[in-house]
Amino acid sequence: MRREPIELAAVATAAVPGLSPTAVSSAPDDPADFDSALLLDAEGKRWRVRSPRHAEASTRLETEFLVLRAFAPAIRAELPFLMPTVAGTVRQQNLTTFVYSHLQGTTRTVEELTAGPQELAKEIGTALAAIHDLPRALVSNADLPSYTPNEFRQRRLNELDMAATTGKIPALLLRRWEHAMEDVSLWRFNPCVVHGDLHEDNLLVDGHRVTAVTGWTDLRIGDPADDLAWLVASNEHEFVEAVVKHYTAKRRDAPDTHLLRRAALSAEFALAQYLVKGIAAADADMIAEAEGMLSTLADDIAEYGGQPISVEPLPPAKPDAPPTGQAAAAPGLVDAPAATDISEAMPAVHVTPIPVDVTPIPVEVTPIPVEVTPIPADGENAQGSTDEPSGHDASRDAAEDDAAQNDAVEDADASDSAESTVLEDGTQDDVPAPKPSGADTSTVALTVVDAKTT
Repeated sequence: MRREPIELAAVATAAVPGLSPTAVSSAPDDPADFDSALLLDAEGKRWRVRSPRHAEASTRLETEFLVLRAFAPAIRAELPFLMPTVAGTVRQQNLTTFVYSHLQGTTRTVEELTAGPQELAKEIGTALAAIHDLPRALVSNADLPSYTPNEFRQRRLNELDMAATTGKIPALLLRRWEHAMEDVSLWRFNPCVVHGDLHEDNLLVDGHRVTAVTGWTDLRIGDPADDLAWLVASNEHEFVEAVVKHYTAKRRDAPDTHLLRRAALSAEFALAQYLVKGIAAADADMIAEAEGMLSTLADDIAEYGGQPISVEPLPPAKPDAPPTGQAAAAPGLVDAPAATDISEAMPAVHVTPIPVDVTPIPVEVTPIPVEVTPIPADGENAQGSTDEPSGHDASRDAAEDDAAQNDAVEDADASDSAESTVLEDGTQDDVPAPKPSGADTSTVALTVVDAKTT
């Protein structure tokens, strides 16, 4: 529920004893997170009231309170601007409202700042350099976040995935941002202390001087480009170049060459972060506003190309692929009806037999001489003695021996007439070779010829 300035004035009197506001007005702030007001008391002093709208915003204010306490007087004395001081707090339920003491200067719009003189650009550049040169121990001692370049890049990719799940980010922007976030060469920078929420509403200006910097809720060690995103988003290139020139001259460490590219990416991606925040808060007005800004950005990039954010050029977008299993039809052709049988979907296959050359190959056969050894008759041992009992007919045995010898000679003649077969190892086998027939048309090999479409 939004709080009106008059209600915030009443809360401030409870936070700061003796405070008697005589005038009150609204103050610029992040409307999704805070209600803010400026107070004027009877002595002419100014006070600022910030009241969180939800628990996360209240936690951010409490973190800022710890940050401000970490800025010792010696550190504050070296800064070219003033920092706020917490004058009092009031806790209501689970939300804490903070009241800050008066700081000289007023906020200005981006258009008013970029239309200012070069002296103002120098002041902004000097203030940025002073923040980024703060000792890193200031952050680590306060137990605040610290990111390496790769950790910060991965964090951005995770946020991009979350934004993509909303289904409300134009595809052109998703592709553009993902390409830049995956371009490792873009993310080679020296991490430093970063304000984290720097924009025109957190700069107080008096004349041509930056008098104070407020809104220290997101202090961290990270990418210095985040603190320049609001300037790059203005598209006032001459003013931005002037700020960066003075910023570079004041930094102890020279900034990397891709600082402005990442700043432009951060400025664009802030719209997606705003959309996600609106969806989380179920704020229809925020969602509609974010969608409108994203659509406008996508149209501008499609027409003009947008600011360069990647080191490697973005490859041209591929045409939408047809659904899985379908091919894009050529112009002027009508799609053929789907096949109802598998044979219709498969190409025809023709089998052409190749006839075998049946002409026999002449083979020179050398007969192998066979030595025939007569097999001794039954009962006769190697010495010619017989084991037959007495009374055996010796003449019949002699006749049988002659018949066996004749049979062995016939077998030898038959083997001489047999045609030998040459084996693979060079030996010969006495297996009769088959006689080829001149009319043999058997097929021993097949060649598969793919069907040609006519």
